[in-house]
Amino acid sequence: MARTAGSNGDKTRAAITEAALELIARHGFEAMSMRRLAARVGVQAAAVYRYFPTKEDLLYALMRAHMEGLITSWEAARTRAPADPARQLAAFVDNHIRFHVTRRLSTQVSNMELRSLSPERLTHILRLRNAYEKELRQILREGVEAGRFRIDDTALTAMAIVQMITGVVVWFRPGERLSVEQVTDTYHTMTQRLVGAEA
Repeated sequence: MARTAGSNGDKTRAAITEAALELIARHGFEAMSMRRLAARVGVQAAAVYRYFPTKEDLLYALMRAHMEGLITSWEAARTRAPADPARQLAAFVDNHIRFHVTRRLSTQVSNMELRSLSPERLTHILRLRNAYEKELRQILREGVEAGRFRIDDTALTAMAIVQMITGVVVWFRPGERLSVEQVTDTYHTMTQRLVGAEA
């Protein structure tokens, strides 16, 4: 039986977003209803609307949280890594893979449901993505300028790297043949070769 949300608003909001990610990833945004989401969480439908007045508000909040979390995670990783472009690239690859494999559902929703956002909100999410990917392009440019990388087109190379390392979430499963550390090490080697890094 559905319960009315109590005073612990943060826990209720977290439960709603967690359940929404699962339902959207499994059934798609259009197929998910707010009533079904409320039932999954165990609250009245009205409680969901108090946190997210519309379905799009919910989707936008999920996508924004994903991108802002990724940017924050990279900012922390960047400050810990040496300034050398090759080390910065390794840190970018490592952080990107680890972030996404621990947020499989969030990654799936963020990648598959952009079409469901209004133009204004889509623009904002794409700006966040561009700001994040700009960090990688800057690393590549600095590597070229320092003579550490051999790249003809930094924008295209950055795009290829992002697609490659984001794709890990599609096939990686914890506890199977490779550990996260082995995957990040292997992808580090591949990206260094892709940019023509010095040995």
